Amino acid sequence: MSDADKKEGVLYIGIDLGTSRTSVSASNGVRETVGSYVGYPKDVVSQKLLKKDVLFGDEAVEKRLSLRFYRPLEHGVLKNSNADDKSDNEIQRAAEDLLKEAIRLAKPRKDELVYAVIGAPAQASIHNKEAIVRAARQTVDSVMLCSEPFAVAYGLEMLDDVLVIDIGAGTVDLCRMHGTMPEDTDQITLTSAGDFVDERISENIRTSFPEAQFSVQMIKAIKERHATVATDTERIRVDLPVKGKPTSFDITDELRNACRDMIPPIVEGLGKLVATFDPEFQERLKNRVLLAGGGSQIRELDSAIEEYMHQELGGGKVIRIEEAIYGGANGALKIAHDMPAEYWEKLS
Repeated sequence: MSDADKKEGVLYIGIDLGTSRTSVSASNGVRETVGSYVGYPKDVVSQKLLKKDVLFGDEAVEKRLSLRFYRPLEHGVLKNSNADDKSDNEIQRAAEDLLKEAIRLAKPRKDELVYAVIGAPAQASIHNKEAIVRAARQTVDSVMLCSEPFAVAYGLEMLDDVLVIDIGAGTVDLCRMHGTMPEDTDQITLTSAGDFVDERISENIRTSFPEAQFSVQMIKAIKERHATVATDTERIRVDLPVKGKPTSFDITDELRNACRDMIPPIVEGLGKLVATFDPEFQERLKNRVLLAGGGSQIRELDSAIEEYMHQELGGGKVIRIEEAIYGGANGALKIAHDMPAEYWEKLS
């Protein structure tokens, strides 16, 4: 593929394929995001009601009681493990349909080839990477996978002596950048991410207010609106049903403590990446920490991680990136533009 070929007739797309949200940046200027939820009508009644064969994102969540409802990514990778299993085939189909929707949102012309770089968790297994490529096969002409934190750093052109924290719903990906493509030893994947925080919030509320009723989706909505680790925040009150009656609860401590629970594993992981780095450059590495991903939007999280780094590692400086939702997709798009032809895997 010559440079001329690269510029004409090809739409380059960067995709951040996340457990709860999939974001897209394309070379035609389109930027879109959709919840990583897919639903299919359960029966003829729901088909008649919904008038659609497949629903995505917020619409799928809203109508989920009428749907076979899937969240095809778990901890940032496809759930399926056995291609012969019927439920796994449904999940694979949901993943393929989610990628199709992501590509559709990028608005490719019919005469364009689609070249996509897809961000995957830092330590996704070979099997899971193959599953993502298999899902992409239905939609794109050529594909390349990269680790999500690498995509964030690449998009910001911070490739030398940088630690990246990419907090998603399923995973927290840590990556050490030192001027080359990161190797396995440069990357750590943790599961103490957004879903972990949701579980902790739920546990804390059940303990403090056993009479309160709530669903996972209600907890996610509360977290997205109120999440904070700040100690001087205003009190957070929410209405939750008790025997069908909306009742006000002060969940400030329950929410804050749950959000703070993700900090120690992150700093422990950073410590491992620092300790195994060249001693001459360890201080520089600690003072160049990028905080990215949807979870980076938790209020005061950058300051709290920095404070904990000072306690445990003797110092550190954390910078929250400006574009939490599109940081990974923007970086993946930049990689797509820059990578030579031999790095691409053609799908035929």
